[in-house]
Amino acid sequence: MFDFTFHNPTKIIFGAGKESLIGTELNAAGINRVLLVYGRNSVVKSGLLDRVMASLKTGNIACNQYGGVDSNPLLAHTREGVDLAKQEKVEAILAVGGGSVLDEAKAIAVGALADEDVWQFFIGREVERALPVFTILTLAATGSEMNGNAVITNAETRQKYSISSPHVYPKVSILNPELTHSVPLNYTAYSGVDAIAHVIEGYFTKQPGTHLQDRLVEGIIKTVIETTDLIMVEPDHARARASFMWTATLALNGLTPAGIGEYSFPCHMIEHALSAIYNVPHGAGLSIVMPAWMRWYLSKNPSQFERFAKEIFGLDSAEAGIGALEQWFVTINTPVRLHEVKIPATDIEAIAANAEGLARQWGVSGLYTRETIAEILRLAV
Repeated sequence: MFDFTFHNPTKIIFGAGKESLIGTELNAAGINRVLLVYGRNSVVKSGLLDRVMASLKTGNIACNQYGGVDSNPLLAHTREGVDLAKQEKVEAILAVGGGSVLDEAKAIAVGALADEDVWQFFIGREVERALPVFTILTLAATGSEMNGNAVITNAETRQKYSISSPHVYPKVSILNPELTHSVPLNYTAYSGVDAIAHVIEGYFTKQPGTHLQDRLVEGIIKTVIETTDLIMVEPDHARARASFMWTATLALNGLTPAGIGEYSFPCHMIEHALSAIYNVPHGAGLSIVMPAWMRWYLSKNPSQFERFAKEIFGLDSAEAGIGALEQWFVTINTPVRLHEVKIPATDIEAIAANAEGLARQWGVSGLYTRETIAEILRLAV
């Protein structure tokens, strides 16, 4: 183990019907007015928005609603949310939705207290303060409900960039697994891929010798696979949905990388270029990039790939382990080749050029040059 500091300030309230507590939680935090951020129509049709509004009324919390968040949240919509938050002088941001809604809510929370444009924080300016963020999660995948990360896409520059700051950790996140029962199976599958990607990249790129963390990662991956398989057969499988929801949260709340030393997120880096240019669902992009990257990276850490094959799939070779993960992606109907999401091989150089900018920002451009990224992507043709 390497030296580390672990601090996660988010209060998690987990269980059926717990969204009814949001008014009480906001009241206890001294919040009087919130901006309620949500996606399209699912929270309206399901009645969740009405239940949340009723809870806010009970807690004497004034509310301005702001819907329309895309699955890859856009800078233009974020900027409008920032303007509304400033205009209405809200005291907190309440996100009701999946990871995309939570990400945009965090960005709005930062922009609402800033004099400069919110995009500046995604291209290097340090986040020094933000409005408090509260969340009600409806789709388990990104872990945004218990971390300080947020991702936004600038459609004009075709850049999908992120912030990471302790100032945007949610104060309270409410996780009712029943709210995920209606998530379409394709997005459930994408969510499973995303959760695995959140732990697998550090697992392979970290320093050697952190066996406890390896076991935590392996437990998360096996649980994601087991619960996703159950949900694919029975979408309303209550225990599977509940376990999946908490597992996805643990996958990116800072627990698994604690003490592993330096590591990187190359699959996310490359995938951000796919979804920035083509608006591919994040999990779908990851299921394409991940096996290709694993085959390219195998020679750099063969013993860890052998461990992965044995611990996750009970197989004897590293190559077989990679193949088994890719086949699982196929089984749950997520894409594993670029052409499956209508991305032609002739676009690889342009994708690599886009990803190269993020590689520089993340400090990994020495290993992940434009040529290297293109080489990885060609393994996904």
